[in-house]
Amino acid sequence: MKFDYHMHLEYGDYDENWVQGFFDAAKTHGLDEIGFSEHTHTFPEFEHFYYDDLILDESPTGIFQRGWLKKNKFKHSIQDYFDFVAQLQKNHAVKIGIEVCNFRDQAGVKKILDAWDFDCRIGSVHFLHGWAYDSKEIIDEWTRRDLKDIWEEYTAQVEMLATSGLYDILGHPFNIRLFKFIPTFDVSEYLERVAVALKNANMAIDVNTGTMYRYPVAEISPYADFMKVAAAYELPITINSDAHNPEDCGRFYETAIEYVRGFGYKKIMRFSKRKRELVDLT
Repeated sequence: MKFDYHMHLEYGDYDENWVQGFFDAAKTHGLDEIGFSEHTHTFPEFEHFYYDDLILDESPTGIFQRGWLKKNKFKHSIQDYFDFVAQLQKNHAVKIGIEVCNFRDQAGVKKILDAWDFDCRIGSVHFLHGWAYDSKEIIDEWTRRDLKDIWEEYTAQVEMLATSGLYDILGHPFNIRLFKFIPTFDVSEYLERVAVALKNANMAIDVNTGTMYRYPVAEISPYADFMKVAAAYELPITINSDAHNPEDCGRFYETAIEYVRGFGYKKIMRFSKRKRELVDLT
């Protein structure tokens, strides 16, 4: 069975004609079902978390992030999202998920999430000490920070998400390689810590092809060294495209299948109302 649960509607809108492109692409790649996982920055319910957590000062990073928060953000309520997906479900096999940032106030996040019946919840590290590290517009910030500190903070944030008990999947693991700032130091401690945290939290990993076509590193996340550790810990996987445009749904899915088989994976995790089942990877 093949499915893609990590996709976003933010580059378009809640418009069935535009969204049809995701279903057309899914058919091209032979996907049995798809799922949307809107970013929390879509929803005004989460707005205050961003203003609490992000660097918003007069530095280049702060100025960029203030502008980022004003552009195409917080435009639909969670109810709008559920209503729209319910409309799509009349004609399509589609799941409803959410991708949540690593906010400091996970207790506040829990209050919001528990009010809604998502099929799956993805927890993702998008900020390191308030810096949106995956934004190319502020790539210079990478040169101002110690790479070992970045890996330590990334790992600590994954541990925080896992300890919260709120999430089913870790989004794009170790995508901190995305701009090709590759460590020369031993990272095995960080790989092990993340694997242990996910194992204890019963979380799956998002084998994410988005870093193949959206970032300079041009590799699937998680990269091979962590995939070896994940397989050793028997962490379940999903395979996803992280599509932000309709034509990217299922992109490099076939490549990802061969990739995970190389680490011994034969099954992937399917979610429905946060209940999970392992199904054969076909």
